[in-house]
Amino acid sequence: MPDPERPEGPGGYDPVGPRPHEAVSPTGQGGPMDLALEEAESVEGIERDGPPGGTGPGEKPRSLWSDAWHQLRRNPVFIISSLMILFLVIISIWPQLIASGDPLQCDLSKSQQGSSPGHPFGYDTQGCDVYTRTVYGARASITVGVCATLGAALLGSLLGGLAGFFGGWGDALLSRVADIFFGIPVVLGGLVFLSVVTSTTVWPVVGFIVLLGWPQIARIGRGSVITAKQNDYVQAARALGAGNSRMMLRHVAPNAIAPVIVVATIALGTYIALEATLSFLGVGLRPPTVSWGIDISNAASQIRNAPHMLLWPAGALSLTVLAFIMLGDAVRDALDPKLR
Repeated sequence: MPDPERPEGPGGYDPVGPRPHEAVSPTGQGGPMDLALEEAESVEGIERDGPPGGTGPGEKPRSLWSDAWHQLRRNPVFIISSLMILFLVIISIWPQLIASGDPLQCDLSKSQQGSSPGHPFGYDTQGCDVYTRTVYGARASITVGVCATLGAALLGSLLGGLAGFFGGWGDALLSRVADIFFGIPVVLGGLVFLSVVTSTTVWPVVGFIVLLGWPQIARIGRGSVITAKQNDYVQAARALGAGNSRMMLRHVAPNAIAPVIVVATIALGTYIALEATLSFLGVGLRPPTVSWGIDISNAASQIRNAPHMLLWPAGALSLTVLAFIMLGDAVRDALDPKLR
């Protein structure tokens, strides 16, 4: 029996639609009613099963770091560079795994001789095995690069983070000091600073690189902290009474550290090349320390007579720097959503 309060359109069509207690069934005629029902079922299925390729209702959303790791595992550049770096780290810690000789044991009767059985890279001017010295040279370069990067990253991120968070005169003072260090030429500063040092260890070189490397990371960290502290969740934490230390450690630092990691990873390869440059000029690492820069410096004058003396340590240095730069590029692409 028709409802007097609900008008019917032509052909029995109800313009008001079904009441909540009435069931809706398709008409089977492919009209607007059936199309609307299909769209409603599709939306209901998405809400029930979750969006395609996303996390379901029972799964926890991925954070920035887990999402970055998810991207890195599928990046061939990251895999290749990581394997290269892992190999370099292993031989720098245990060089005797692939080189059984002594890098300081030389025989002048074999000076500048080429490849021979058991000595695939030949000999240098002093009659030392080039292969053994190339393998052992990774230890000094990796040590300088890793220690200098850690020191510059810790010092720069600490000073830059505090200056960006608190601002004021401390921020202005840090900016002016950083500008002073940016104005010092790296090679010229190394010649002046390291020429008065008589130590043959790696620590003077590490200290010099940290001294000139922290301003770059400090400026990156300062900008990241300034951006992060303006987010809504930081303002909400401040409104709820959170202290400066809690906001800095719990909310600002985890969201501002990504650019610092990217810059530090790329800078590691640059620091290795800088150590080799200073050693080549005679003010970096010095004998009896085994270094690629020292071997390249000794081989430069004999490049026409014995090119193998220069080829192998220079090639090892180039591959090492390339591996760290590739790793930094892969990490940057994973941590920056705008580059995906």
